Amino acid sequence: MNDAAPAPTPAPAPRKRARVRAPELIGKGGWINTGGKDLKLADFRGRTLILDFWTFCCINCLHVLDELRELEEKHRDTVVIVGVHSPKFVHEAEHQAVVDAVERYEVHHPVLDDPELATWKQYAVRAWPTLVVIDPEGYVVAQHAGEGHAGAIGTLVAELEAEHEAKGTLRRGDGPYVPPEPVATHLRFPGKALLLESGHLLVTDTTRHQVVELAADGETVVRRYGTGERGFADGKADEARFNEPQGLCLLPDGHVVVADTVNHALRALDPATGEVGTLAGTGAQWWQGSPASGPAREVALSSPWDVAWWRGEVWIAMAGVHQLWAYDPERGTVRVAAGTTNEGLVDGPATEAWFAQPSGLAATAERLWVADSETSALRWVDAEDAVHTAVGSGLFDFGHRDGEAGQALLQHPLGVTALPDGSVAVSDTYNHALRRYDPATGEVTTLATDLREPSDAVLVGDDIVVVESARHRLTRLRLPDEAVHVDAVAHRTRREATEIAPGTLRLDVVFRAPTGQKLDERYGPSTRLLVSATPPGLIASGEGTGTDLSRELTLNPDVTEGVLHVSAMAASCDDDPANEYPACHVHQQDWGVPVKVTPSGADRLPLILAGLDT
Repeated sequence: MNDAAPAPTPAPAPRKRARVRAPELIGKGGWINTGGKDLKLADFRGRTLILDFWTFCCINCLHVLDELRELEEKHRDTVVIVGVHSPKFVHEAEHQAVVDAVERYEVHHPVLDDPELATWKQYAVRAWPTLVVIDPEGYVVAQHAGEGHAGAIGTLVAELEAEHEAKGTLRRGDGPYVPPEPVATHLRFPGKALLLESGHLLVTDTTRHQVVELAADGETVVRRYGTGERGFADGKADEARFNEPQGLCLLPDGHVVVADTVNHALRALDPATGEVGTLAGTGAQWWQGSPASGPAREVALSSPWDVAWWRGEVWIAMAGVHQLWAYDPERGTVRVAAGTTNEGLVDGPATEAWFAQPSGLAATAERLWVADSETSALRWVDAEDAVHTAVGSGLFDFGHRDGEAGQALLQHPLGVTALPDGSVAVSDTYNHALRRYDPATGEVTTLATDLREPSDAVLVGDDIVVVESARHRLTRLRLPDEAVHVDAVAHRTRREATEIAPGTLRLDVVFRAPTGQKLDERYGPSTRLLVSATPPGLIASGEGTGTDLSRELTLNPDVTEGVLHVSAMAASCDDDPANEYPACHVHQQDWGVPVKVTPSGADRLPLILAGLDT
């Protein structure tokens, strides 16, 4: 007879995962939100560190900021999120612009300003946004590109917390975040403006989550709509809640439609009573595979950025999915009006056109003008639902150049305003300028400079009132008879090109389903891969859409450099046979990879959607 106590059941061994020593964090712009302290990787030892590689022009990056808020709060004593700001546009390399963006989007964690992409290169990042998870001992254990990874990262964070608690390598406590001092101004990063029939101006006070009515002077506050707290609630002016509202338009019945951007909704505001209601959206973000038409309150939207009344509907600049949608107030329905969800600049029939983060709209009788921000383009939809481009050539060319529209350049415009003579004013946001395009002459000129991130403009009599977002004010300008002269400046996004070998290139999108999930193949293939190139002749064969995340591309021997455009999507569901209705998750990302064909280049290009390339 054995009187010894039974041996305790051993704890399950931690799951074996690939680990790579994390490189140091380097950024010439220095640190933001740390109270002036410079941080090193060693300062985060004992905590799980999540690096969020972002740039503030990128709507997908803004989506990820919102995805991370709950995780950041839930694991505040064991997890530190660090934003690594890696600019695409020249303006985004300015330190003050990054400081402004951190406040504008309420980033409540340290941010490393990396204007020369030093840390981006160290971590071999290829896309905005990219999330890198580093364990408490300083090893990279996961990398995720694009949106939709918060659940998987939350699961990994919980695993790391338990594993390192058991090992004694977990350190709990407050993180290094130091909030900036609040600044008192009537507006804080206003987005869009609207002239009311009363002569008052309505402005979205985006960072304060309010809509503000100003007197005709553009300064005196008449009324505020919204409590000022981030949220989603209807009701009276002092009860309603918004979440980073942007665009505004007036309906024929006098109600105002508000693009409630981070709530992924259209709201209705009654200037007579102050009541706020909801017209469209569920409060959740639209994902591939979701319904794209139907009853407006039952269909999800994705970061509506601006709205305009045109041809009996409210047209929506759906920045989050690179499309234009339309809301019909008579029927209470929404529908896709233009765009495929692919990001880029392709004209033609509305159902085939590509947009890239449309952010500003202006309607005339014959045209709907569109500020297509990520392509630095001015575009329009005609009465036959065809899409055209007036200014702009693609995702990577931008600058400040006047003259003939075919060679003129903008830099991430967010607003467009129809002028009485048939021309349009463009809020050329990252050039800090107001530009003008005249369809009659095909010329682009500059109306005003020395504005600070203008995001919209509205006509008031003979004046134009500009929303100077980064100066937190409205600025009234007299429309000049002659354009301002500026020296031409042209830029191209310069990321270090990936050297690839001539002949055949194997493209592998790396996706590993998160712990406890599997690919969702109940209704057919759960993955999608779209490949194209600029110039189109870079790829001789292998472009187009398919369901395999790996593909062989044959390169054109006559083209030695260009950009590979890759869009990937994977759907995974909880792997629990007992659950008849498992929760499912969509992971998606677009890449623009500059490449150079050289004899010593690689014959394989791995792009990480989720996991590590092992």
